[in-house]
Amino acid sequence: MSLRALGGGVALAVFVLDQAAKAAVLSRAGPSLDQPIPLLPFLDLALRWNRGISFSLFARDSPLAQSALLAVTVVAIAFLGLWLSRTRSTLAAIGLGAIIGGALGNAADRVAHGAVVDFLDLYAFGWHFFVFNLADAAINIGVALLALDMLALTRAPDGRSPTAPPPGPR
Repeated sequence: MSLRALGGGVALAVFVLDQAAKAAVLSRAGPSLDQPIPLLPFLDLALRWNRGISFSLFARDSPLAQSALLAVTVVAIAFLGLWLSRTRSTLAAIGLGAIIGGALGNAADRVAHGAVVDFLDLYAFGWHFFVFNLADAAINIGVALLALDMLALTRAPDGRSPTAPPPGPR
């Protein structure tokens, strides 16, 4: 299997799982979820509509603002797709696929609902950190995989820096 196909498969899997989870939440929750439903001691099901980007930054209700966010997403997906087509690393292909799938999932929400469906409320010790969805989780995991890949690339298989001179007498 090519790295491009691997990344594309990961993107498709993330997109399908994300959209299925969001459809399940929306079908059970209706238009709003008044009271959070505990899932784990640190995680609740709590429907939120995110009209901005990560952590609701730049949230705007206007159609122009939503179109601009969607356009930025499409450009980012195109860039990531180009990167995926040129990668030579399995870890990067998986990471890029996760990011692309997550971005596609959130873009589909913007088209269908005018906002991203967030439903997982993470908290600890009385602090609520953020409400997110599977697409957001995949994007974060993908970024972490890319960072690990970049760290791995800074060392040659023998543990030396790729820019270090070869071992031997001088």
